[in-house]
Amino acid sequence: MPMVRGNGRNQFKQYTGQNARNPAGYNDVIGNQEEAGIQLQVEEYDLMVAAADLDEIEEVNANCILMVNLQKASTSGT
Repeated sequence: MPMVRGNGRNQFKQYTGQNARNPAGYNDVIGNQEEAGIQLQVEEYDLMVAAADLDEIEEVNANCILMVNLQKASTSGT
């Protein structure tokens, strides 16, 4: 396995120089990352809303079953 060696300088400084020479490209990358993060938040929110809707549907179904069972019990005399 080959050894990976630094260039003897602060490697972050190297990237800072690249960003300073191409701020538009750097800003595009950051903008895309932020946009992807916002999109993920929207999708997570949509999923939470769908889960809440599913919980409500399950509760309504359970209540309907309970009402049917109560009606059967009240009409059958048991």
